[in-house]
Amino acid sequence: MQEKYLLEMREITKRFPGVLALDNVDFSLGNNEVHALMGENGAGKSTLIKLLTGIHHKNSGQIILNGEQINPLRASQAQELGISTIYQELNLIPYLSICENIFIGREPKKLGLIDWKTVETKSKKILGDMGVADINVKEPLYKQSVAVQQMVAIARAISIEAKLLVMDEPTSSLNEKEVNILFNVIRKLKKENISVIFITHRIDEVFEICDKVTVLKDGKRVGEFQVKGLTQLSLVSSMIGRDATSLMKSHKTYSTDLKSFEPIFKAINI
Repeated sequence: MQEKYLLEMREITKRFPGVLALDNVDFSLGNNEVHALMGENGAGKSTLIKLLTGIHHKNSGQIILNGEQINPLRASQAQELGISTIYQELNLIPYLSICENIFIGREPKKLGLIDWKTVETKSKKILGDMGVADINVKEPLYKQSVAVQQMVAIARAISIEAKLLVMDEPTSSLNEKEVNILFNVIRKLKKENISVIFITHRIDEVFEICDKVTVLKDGKRVGEFQVKGLTQLSLVSSMIGRDATSLMKSHKTYSTDLKSFEPIFKAINI
């Protein structure tokens, strides 16, 4: 029987000297789900992810993955559990080839030597399945665009059979065409039973690619919402902790499209 949730983080508390970074926070991620994590700067988003991926260690609470309690103590241990993170600053090696970056440290071997033909073949297949087929996997990574490098990072996560992919501001350096490619890849990941935690400040992206959104504020969970039926105004209001309508009026903006919120985001540093 499949678990209701792929991931549950229950009553998570994290203290740093003089700071309560997370206060009894709950977060849940379903199977085949893209779940946005949002909040103002300092809301606790990064801390929650670093606890999940073993970079920080919680003071209290439970992390349950596939119905079993886990307690990753380092990033490599989280990766072994099937949790992979793609940060804004991609953790790749520019002067290695695309295929080397995908399989680094896990290269298939034949007679005790790296089987480069298999490395190349498997890399092409993974990227092809993602819909990114016209790439020479032998080329060094530094010759590629940021978008391609991001696809390589995702391909590496797929190659280790990750079931949970964390994307931290993945569109921050992409143009509109590249964002569309990324979103198509995310949709393919969902079909392959891979769930995504999607950290973003861009409201329109939540409504385009995400199924649910959890909002944090001052280290606490404001709420979890189904994206279907949610409005941009209500989402922004939950993020800032007050009705955003008055802020919109104070900035002389009255429509409800995304551009109406840009002065508000600048004013509140989102």
